[in-house]
Amino acid sequence: MSRPRKWRQVCCLPDSSRFGPLDSPANAGNAVNMTVDEYETIRLIDLEGCTQEECAGYMNISRTTVQGIYIDARKKLAESLVGGKVLLIEGGEYRLCDGNGKGCGGYCQRQRCGRDDSQDVNSEEI
Repeated sequence: MSRPRKWRQVCCLPDSSRFGPLDSPANAGNAVNMTVDEYETIRLIDLEGCTQEECAGYMNISRTTVQGIYIDARKKLAESLVGGKVLLIEGGEYRLCDGNGKGCGGYCQRQRCGRDDSQDVNSEEI
């Protein structure tokens, strides 16, 4: 019997999901795909200044899982910046938080921005 999937909690989806050179098409050879949960680790650790332990608590996963996600996300950012590739943010194993700050602490973007992403549904969500 396999272990049940553990969804990563994400506060909200990014406002923009495509970044890169203005003159580049987003074809398969010129794009780097970052998942929404990788985006969330970058947001929490690099932008909000959370530790990996705090990030793990907000995302409801282990610190070692956060560390792996974070390493992958930084490699993808570097590949996009250095290689001049388009960065696409989509997919992943995540659930959006309920927006009331439960488990999010002070880093929930929905609370601060008054946003409601409840209409956005992850195609992989149960």
